[in-house]
Amino acid sequence: MNPIKIIDYKPEHQPYFEAFNRVWIEELFEMEPVDEWVLTNPEQAILQLGGAILMAEYNGVLAGTVGLRKAGHDTWEFTKMAVHKDYRRLGIAEAISYASFVKAKAMGAKHVILYSNTKNAGAIKLYEKIGFHHVEVEQGIYKRANIKMIIDIDVAIHATRKFDDSLHGNAADFYGATCSESR
Repeated sequence: MNPIKIIDYKPEHQPYFEAFNRVWIEELFEMEPVDEWVLTNPEQAILQLGGAILMAEYNGVLAGTVGLRKAGHDTWEFTKMAVHKDYRRLGIAEAISYASFVKAKAMGAKHVILYSNTKNAGAIKLYEKIGFHHVEVEQGIYKRANIKMIIDIDVAIHATRKFDDSLHGNAADFYGATCSESR
């Protein structure tokens, strides 16, 4: 059985959501007011606006997170993805990314976008690997954003299925019943 399990966010996960994200933001950048708002109020900032947050467990320990913020009628923003430093390089970021595609499709997404910065080269490499491609970034979203990427949800789900196949059909270990809903 795979040690990674992806679960839906619960209010008691807020301190982990905040702590995991605060580390990378403060390490590479500075906290912006929008970061403070989202990290301390994820229910209002993401969930109540039609989004979702996923949490990753590794052997039963909360180890990572990602948010999906509704950014438009059929577009969700992949946001606040973080993995605790002690659990990096174990496949958690990739697994939670694919799980977010399944969740986004279930919510009606046709596209998933993200904003990043060239300082976060490892994350950008992962995003390219899983199928995101670069588009022009508009100004005013985040001060630190100098990269915007997008993925079509059908491309994302295809990548998710390939990931599932690489696990010999065991993606249900990650996503529970949600993965089969995308088939």
